Amino acid sequence: MYGTVAKLITKPGAIEEIRRMESGRRPSGYIGSYVFQSDQDANELWLVVIFESKEAYMANADSPEQEAEFRRLMNYLVTEPEWHDGEVVYSGK
Repeated sequence: MYGTVAKLITKPGAIEEIRRMESGRRPSGYIGSYVFQSDQDANELWLVVIFESKEAYMANADSPEQEAEFRRLMNYLVTEPEWHDGEVVYSGK
């Protein structure tokens, strides 16, 4: 499995808009995602996205659909996300 953990800093009041962004789109190889809201700063979110493989993750990242979704997300962020991509080495399911 492969994915990303991203730190997002939202504009004040943008959390509800980001929640509504869920498109229902499930690209090939997509396993799941979670968004955490920081206890210390309500405008700080942590996004976790997991794919079956690095290849599936990269295919999604390079897709026009994902580019459009990212551009839409940027309307609600103060700055670009801080991305941390990598291989999943443990899952506690």
